Amino acid sequence: MVDHGDDFFGGWPAQSHHPAAVQRTDEEWAQIARYLRHAAAKIGPPLPVCLPGEPRECGRSAQQHVLAWAAEIKAVAHHIIEQSAPTPEHAAFAAGTLYQRHLAELREQDTVLPARR
Repeated sequence: MVDHGDDFFGGWPAQSHHPAAVQRTDEEWAQIARYLRHAAAKIGPPLPVCLPGEPRECGRSAQQHVLAWAAEIKAVAHHIIEQSAPTPEHAAFAAGTLYQRHLAELREQDTVLPARR
């Protein structure tokens, strides 16, 4: 992964977090980043290794990798929708309406079983 989102306005703060953001240890962030990288590699082309502590470490945090790999998966999934849909309308429905339904379900689960903060 070349694009780690380093161009985000304001940079990547080391310790400041929005109060609603999930709080995890560096080890937990690293494990999630590994899972996301593995998933991205399964649905897309082979991806480079650059997580903290790995042979080609890039120096960015595990949390930043979670966000970057999740964005990679979202982009690949959207591309798969565009390529697989029989019409542009089907693609728009899957990437828009259906996606929003799934996202709302996940958010609802968070209110029932809140993540560790």
